[in-house]
Amino acid sequence: MKQGFTLFAFVLSLCFASWTQAAEYKIDPDHSSITFKVKHLTISTVTGKFSKFAGKFNFDEKNPTHSKVEVTIDPASVDTGVQGRDDHLRSAAFFEVETYKTAVFKSTKVSNLNNGDFTIDGILDLHGVKKPVTLKAHYDGSIKDDQGQMHAAFSAETEINRQDYGIDFNETLDQGGLLAANEVKLFFAIEGVETK
Repeated sequence: MKQGFTLFAFVLSLCFASWTQAAEYKIDPDHSSITFKVKHLTISTVTGKFSKFAGKFNFDEKNPTHSKVEVTIDPASVDTGVQGRDDHLRSAAFFEVETYKTAVFKSTKVSNLNNGDFTIDGILDLHGVKKPVTLKAHYDGSIKDDQGQMHAAFSAETEINRQDYGIDFNETLDQGGLLAANEVKLFFAIEGVETK
């Protein structure tokens, strides 16, 4: 019995040690971006961004599968460069920002591929609906600044169908197709600063 307990404690200590190697980073919004692309009239592409977001991630370069991430976005900060369109996106037709004040992504699993590529499975809570999504991600590197703080950077992308989240406003064109595509491509360029 004692040997069994000792072996269990040893295995537990190894698992704990591996998790503690994952350094925690706070996302630096001044050097990060969350952008999106949506087809308009089936032929052109509208791009936009969210100006306000925050989050953190744990990253273990030696074992990325021990990593995790959480990002909170303010939908009211949507910015496509056109005031009227942005107001429409904030309205009840789309984000309903008075009711749904945040969108949150939390990872559930990180799978290591190769050459800095990996996938991040998680749950996106948007417009009051929670759905699983998968991000294709890439580790862009780490470096210390002049003050000795470690910075780590990543890029990631995914595609969602906005109708899955109850954002279903649209108009059908006389010639066929939709005013705005239901498919939305999301892009993340994230830099984090290690917290001590």
